[in-house]
Amino acid sequence: AEHAERILALVEMAEADFEAMRGAVVGRLSISAFPTAARGIMPQALSLLKEKHPNLELHLYEREPDRQIRDVSRGELDLAVVQDWINQPLAIPEGLSRANILEDIADVALPVSHPLAGRREVHLNELSGDKWISSLPGQICHEWLVFTLRSAELEPEITCFAEEYDTQLALVAAGHGCAIVPRLGRMWVPESVRMVPLLPRPVRRVFALWRTDAARRPAIRAAVDAIRTAAQAVDATPPDIAAEPGENPAVG
Repeated sequence: AEHAERILALVEMAEADFEAMRGAVVGRLSISAFPTAARGIMPQALSLLKEKHPNLELHLYEREPDRQIRDVSRGELDLAVVQDWINQPLAIPEGLSRANILEDIADVALPVSHPLAGRREVHLNELSGDKWISSLPGQICHEWLVFTLRSAELEPEITCFAEEYDTQLALVAAGHGCAIVPRLGRMWVPESVRMVPLLPRPVRRVFALWRTDAARRPAIRAAVDAIRTAAQAVDATPPDIAAEPGENPAVG
């Protein structure tokens, strides 16, 4: 394993030196992103890269953060768009470099009939006794939700599990519980759901990871720039107010 790591590092350095000498963004670049970034950021980022660097061969994979980190470390991926939460950061192994892309605020999704649905802000501990809707056990957002609720001295009663935020919002609309949904993760919000800002603000950090030995590759720098540009066009931070009746503040 130690020999393999040294061989991979030498290959990375050789590829980086070769591409740097040519001064062009060329070759093959494999990128992964977690689901909401794959949907909300990467289509625009890939379009920017193809427009500016037509000789760059791009491959995109949708993957969860834990697998992304492992695959980048092993050299199976060149670049990963990863997420963590400010109050529960991911451990990043040595040998990887990172660049911040976006800070994504999350709000609580409540059925319109909920007593707090008309509030401009809600403290997390005011939701004691509510049922919750979450991503699947073992996924980063599920573990974060359990950790965050317990940190607020709330024992989570999770009754529905769904991978997609759209599914979670549909379950909220039907009155099966509440959910904490990042703004990047919201393609639409049902009419019978109110998105209410939480206190303290839950913040999900989106960042890019690559092997440090590959940092001199022009393709890596170009991809990070394109991802940042695409992220700037995403309205992930709308005004922190609850929707008025009849409004449908779909964002992300």
